[in-house]
Amino acid sequence: MADGPLHGVGVLVTRPRTQAIELVDAIEAQGGTAYCLPVMDIAQLDELDVRTAAAALDEPDFVIFVSRNAVEYGIGYAASGKVAAIGPATARAIEAAGHIVDIQSTDGYDSEHLLAEPAFQDVTGKCVRIIRGSAGRELLADELRSRGAKVDYLSVYERRLPAISTDTLADLESRWRQHQINVITIMSVQSLANLTRLLPDWCSRQLESTPLVTPAGRVLKEALDRYPASRPILAAGPGADDMVRAIIALQSTDSGIAS
Repeated sequence: MADGPLHGVGVLVTRPRTQAIELVDAIEAQGGTAYCLPVMDIAQLDELDVRTAAAALDEPDFVIFVSRNAVEYGIGYAASGKVAAIGPATARAIEAAGHIVDIQSTDGYDSEHLLAEPAFQDVTGKCVRIIRGSAGRELLADELRSRGAKVDYLSVYERRLPAISTDTLADLESRWRQHQINVITIMSVQSLANLTRLLPDWCSRQLESTPLVTPAGRVLKEALDRYPASRPILAAGPGADDMVRAIIALQSTDSGIAS
């Protein structure tokens, strides 16, 4: 859409490439230009190791999937427990894999909202299996344990810092210097940390002045801690439409985001 609300706006999309398609399409549907720079690689853990770890766990009463990656690599380890999803995208992935989502927050997409669901208020003596990456937030496990649950982790994938060629980074810097990068989207604190590690020095300095759009309050806080003069914007949710609406809203600010 050449005359859309994002005409002339370049957006740096940092999600893993296979997960960025929806957001890229949504940006371009509104006339913007999306530049992909995946700052995280997702790698499946050794399947035999995962099967061995799963076999050693107690039969779960609840199984929580924390992400679409957890579903992709771990749906076979749901056992007979009630299935819970953090966020609508994870829920859709579970359903696409042929499973029913028993527990899902109706008004949020993070651990805090899932913990507020009635099913997790009285979990004394219950076994909860959290299927996730090799590391992550401890809030779910800590809170469920404080409520009397036995919590087991099952890690099925890991996040890695990708190798990005010097040519790719040089091209990004050139586009940024030509004012073609106007907004950055960041989905997690680790993505922000990886971005700062990967960017050339000149680009890193631009993080103070280039608007950042994120669906996570923790990212907002981290961005302000790292770059006090920055302008991070909180999107209503992690979906492509939510992110694009937040980017469009930037257009109504005094300075705008396109050069």
